[in-house]
Amino acid sequence: MQLINKKTLLGMIPLSEKAIYNMEKRGDFPRRIALTTRNVAWDLAEVTAWIEGRKASGDQAARPGQTVIVS
Repeated sequence: MQLINKKTLLGMIPLSEKAIYNMEKRGDFPRRIALTTRNVAWDLAEVTAWIEGRKASGDQAARPGQTVIVS
């Protein structure tokens, strides 16, 4: 298992820390691993799988305030 720190994660994922945190809480993003009380990391394989899953799905994320019409 290879771990990555927050700086590396933010370099891979063009989202804010808050957006990633909220996605983690909803179960939509790999969970962070607490290494110490002040240091966290993510499993690189899980993050890479998440990215590949997003690319393969072809789905667009819902945008706040956007009207979705279902036929």
